[in-house]
Amino acid sequence: MGNLNEAGQKIRVGLLFGSVSSEHEVSLVSAAAWAEALSELDKKYEVILVGITKAGHWLRYSGPIAAIRDGSWEQDASCVPCVLSPDRGDHGLLVRGKDGCFVERLDAVAPILHGKNGEDGTIQGLLELAGIPYVGCGVLASAVCMDKAAANTMMDAAGVPHCKWCYAVRPEAEQSMGTLLDRVEKQLCYPVFVKPANAGSSVGISKAHNRAELETAIAVALREDDKVVFEEFIDGQEVECAAIGNPDDPDSVTATRPGEILAGAEFYTYDDKYKNGVSQVVIPAHLPEEKLDEVRNAAIHAYLALGCTGLARCDFFVERGTGRVLCNELNTMPGFTPISMYPKLMEQEGLSFAALTDRLIGLALAKKKGAY
Repeated sequence: MGNLNEAGQKIRVGLLFGSVSSEHEVSLVSAAAWAEALSELDKKYEVILVGITKAGHWLRYSGPIAAIRDGSWEQDASCVPCVLSPDRGDHGLLVRGKDGCFVERLDAVAPILHGKNGEDGTIQGLLELAGIPYVGCGVLASAVCMDKAAANTMMDAAGVPHCKWCYAVRPEAEQSMGTLLDRVEKQLCYPVFVKPANAGSSVGISKAHNRAELETAIAVALREDDKVVFEEFIDGQEVECAAIGNPDDPDSVTATRPGEILAGAEFYTYDDKYKNGVSQVVIPAHLPEEKLDEVRNAAIHAYLALGCTGLARCDFFVERGTGRVLCNELNTMPGFTPISMYPKLMEQEGLSFAALTDRLIGLALAKKKGAY
């Protein structure tokens, strides 16, 4: 498509931020970084900012980028109600102006949304209905990677090594807690990580060292989702790769060498990732060269096995003593904050933040014809 759309104009990109999610604030910071990066490419892109409030209201926004980052954008006088039309003839937004609604066409959408209602397949489904190319994974890959039980099941089937695990649904936990505790203790040794299947970014995750803590951890996880995943503790280095590319063009799928997270807490918490900044990032990870290559190849394997498109951050453990490389999870819309690993890994490979956003939009526009 080059630097212009089919009408000979700048490529019109809808940049979505916010959403009804526990990671609403992180989305604001990530999207502000995207907006700043795309402003460097203003000869190629026209950016249309669309914020989604925590209550689920869609607002077309044209105020300062700084107000997105601090959350004050919602009070800006530039905000006007809008919705993304599922009608393919519209191919964009329905904006409610002073003189009624009008259509604002979009060539592509960058849904910089984290967690539920953002990277779980919901917004991706709406964009598929609308026939608008979008950055990131499709409906199925987004939903699978968001659901830890589904992702683990697919990794088992595809031969992607990962830790021992099991899961339970809410009725079992509420009606047969004793039986559930017995089952988990039979299948896994303490300590056990307890996670909501659908949450993301360490929300609702606990580390249980005994039966009492396990029961408490289940209650914490159930506050976030109706399904709970239990995983064995792995004594290993936490490392992350940035993967990029479209599977319909296998040569375009690549992954960076892994970076390493030196967490500021017992495990890498939500606050570590996005708020307090006490965790440290080391790129490349402190591993032998052959192990760095092994993790990179494992990331590509997992990315393709789970059907990812566009991008994903691939998280692994390298087990101490054995050197086993075990996939933890894939994040289909990783953070793009100043302390986020995905853009840092790409920058280490020579791709600036602005060049990265350009590449990701290009991949969205280049998806196999008929994908939308």
